[in-house]
Amino acid sequence: MLDNLNDYVGYENITVSEAMQKINVNASGILFLTDNNMALVACVTDGDIRRYLLNGGKMDGAVRDAANHHPKYAKGMDEAKKLYHKKNYIAIPVVDDKNCLVDIYTGDFGLYRKHRKPLNVPVVINAGGRGTRLDPFTKVLPKPLIPVGELPIIELIMQEYQSYNCEDFHIIVNYKKELMKAYFKDNERDYRISWYDEISPLGTGGGLSLLKGKFNSTFFFANCDALLTANYESMLKFHKDNGNVITMICAYKNINIPYGVVEMGINGVIESMKEKPLISFLTNTGIYIVEPEVVDDMEDGERIDFPDIIERQRQKGNKVAVFP
Repeated sequence: MLDNLNDYVGYENITVSEAMQKINVNASGILFLTDNNMALVACVTDGDIRRYLLNGGKMDGAVRDAANHHPKYAKGMDEAKKLYHKKNYIAIPVVDDKNCLVDIYTGDFGLYRKHRKPLNVPVVINAGGRGTRLDPFTKVLPKPLIPVGELPIIELIMQEYQSYNCEDFHIIVNYKKELMKAYFKDNERDYRISWYDEISPLGTGGGLSLLKGKFNSTFFFANCDALLTANYESMLKFHKDNGNVITMICAYKNINIPYGVVEMGINGVIESMKEKPLISFLTNTGIYIVEPEVVDDMEDGERIDFPDIIERQRQKGNKVAVFP
């Protein structure tokens, strides 16, 4: 039996927000929904939830409204293995004679990393900032070289892209740039790195002006602390299918307010009360998918933050969107 089975299962009456929290825990991209007797009712993927939200759904809505109520399932593990390998399923639930979920087959190599489609898309990493929020550590090391476990965060970011066969990296540097270059010179990897030196700080977007004329196709643009394990194939497909010039990759964050929240009307009249509500909102992960025309619009050596680049493209009438 799958050791962490409960991480892949939720009751059908939970909210979208609660379902997303469970999907984040299992890191699989899927959740199986059951009734109170553990009978399989539906399944929901992160893609289902994304479409639900893009169509106006709310985080506090019922997840069953976003779910697939006709999920594939098997009556035994052997059947589950055959189904799993027949098509590119994320996972196959196993049910008993009463349709109660008893196990889940996830394959031999984990869920989210199997059969990743090679994307071969260039990656630009903005690594020139001073990292003042990490002071005093960044007085010694540039932020991209701050270790997370055994590796610097920038290398973990690069490994995530490399798992999609993205091996062409363009790194914009400024603060302690020689340390950055020395690290990668001493620790050779099988990806290609091009360096772009800012003479002076150019903001969170201005460094892209150093890459004018370098691209004729879509590329990823990420901050040097934007470590995200997600489905980059789905992101890229969304970007291209919708004809965006920029797609901002966002994530929902949830905050539990530990108090009762009261909405007040005129003369102190109570209009509504919510006990310890959960508030959900979209946050920018610091990862973008960008078309080369965005870079071509920039002035050489222009100092600008990326939100201002987004606003510039919106003012031009170009399509900028969020991938939630």
